[in-house]
Amino acid sequence: MKACPGCARLFPDDAGFCPIDGNELVSATQAPIAAADGDPRVGQIMCGRYQIRRIVADGGMGRVYEALDMTEKRNAAMKILHPDVATDAVSLERFRREFEISSLLPHDHIVDVWDFQATHDGSYALVMEFLYGEELRATLKRENVLPPERVIRMVSQVAIGLDGAHVRKLVHRDLKPDNVFLCQTREGDIAKILDFGSVKDKSDPAKKLTVMGTTIGSPYYMAPEQAQGLETLDHRADVWALAAISYECLVGTVPFKGNNGPSILLEILTKEPPAPSIAAQGKPHPVPPTVDRVMLHAFKKNPSLRIPSVGAFADALGQAYGLEGTHRDWATLPQEQLAAATAQRPPQLMQVVVAPARDEADNFFGESESLGAAPGAAPGAAPAMPVGQGGHSAPYADDLVPMGVPKIGNFALIVAFAVGGIALLVGVLLVVVTGWERLDPV
Repeated sequence: MKACPGCARLFPDDAGFCPIDGNELVSATQAPIAAADGDPRVGQIMCGRYQIRRIVADGGMGRVYEALDMTEKRNAAMKILHPDVATDAVSLERFRREFEISSLLPHDHIVDVWDFQATHDGSYALVMEFLYGEELRATLKRENVLPPERVIRMVSQVAIGLDGAHVRKLVHRDLKPDNVFLCQTREGDIAKILDFGSVKDKSDPAKKLTVMGTTIGSPYYMAPEQAQGLETLDHRADVWALAAISYECLVGTVPFKGNNGPSILLEILTKEPPAPSIAAQGKPHPVPPTVDRVMLHAFKKNPSLRIPSVGAFADALGQAYGLEGTHRDWATLPQEQLAAATAQRPPQLMQVVVAPARDEADNFFGESESLGAAPGAAPGAAPAMPVGQGGHSAPYADDLVPMGVPKIGNFALIVAFAVGGIALLVGVLLVVVTGWERLDPV
């Protein structure tokens, strides 16, 4: 390994100059390490093998360092818990679980965690591969919206990583832009999923860390069943979260807004987000109405009606932009080629058709067949279904829309409204009383 004598960053042996300050690189063992104010760990060797080079980031749970692995001769990211967090049994177990879960996962699009050890200063360290790039959150703060080809490539890669976890019955539960890392390459981003410390292991009900009455994750990206803390939560909660991330990337805002946890929960449980084709008007990259229908089915309140997997969601999103193939094709396709393909999408993808009027019961319980309509739109206006080859609707849509469901009478509708309203009120009050457990990124 080589290092910059100015900033102490580490680089491969074939690198010549530091891209940050332009210094000529030297051997990592010869490069001086600048002391950090108030942090005695910088310059020390932790756990007998990791030389701390510099501070990378701070979070609610701990501090992240770049370190030189003296044994394997490679650089590593080292997360060390804050002292108060290190004494909390639940937080420590989640930290340990991230290391244990990592050994079960494929790492094409999931960060590789290498080691977990106690430190000599009374804390604990998680050691993982060092990634070059930035979190999706930083990208969105700078650019607001992303071009569709970049979103499709990223979502396809995240779907591959999550599908590998879901096959093993592991639900991430805290998927958000802070936990998606983008490593830039000439062909486009390589996405890596971070932080499996909040994972729900559906294969073993005994492995339960969540305290009754608390909710894990960021509320902006929570599925209804997760927001309510239901034990029935499964991989389809990650489908919802990936859809919420995709929506934010394409539109520039989160689909469900609020000033605090309970108000966001109320939005999630009772409302539909604005249709992305409408919300993205005036943005640099128009969103075709076919994407509206994809989001509609990804944001189904009832998980059984939701798009069944992250892979199916990624396929539907790409098809909504007129792409052929599957997410496994788009995950490796250079971004320039994806841009050319999406630019050639058929004109009919930008057209809107009129669908039957909404059923009021479905509308009340969040199962309506259209997202938030445009101002002044005719009642019942809904976007077209994603169209595949030969003009047929995308297969996932037919599988998810229940056919032949009879309409309910007025009396039954009144009863349904009353029961649903009482259940909703009780749920919101429980969340307000018990509070939220928000996991901050480390």
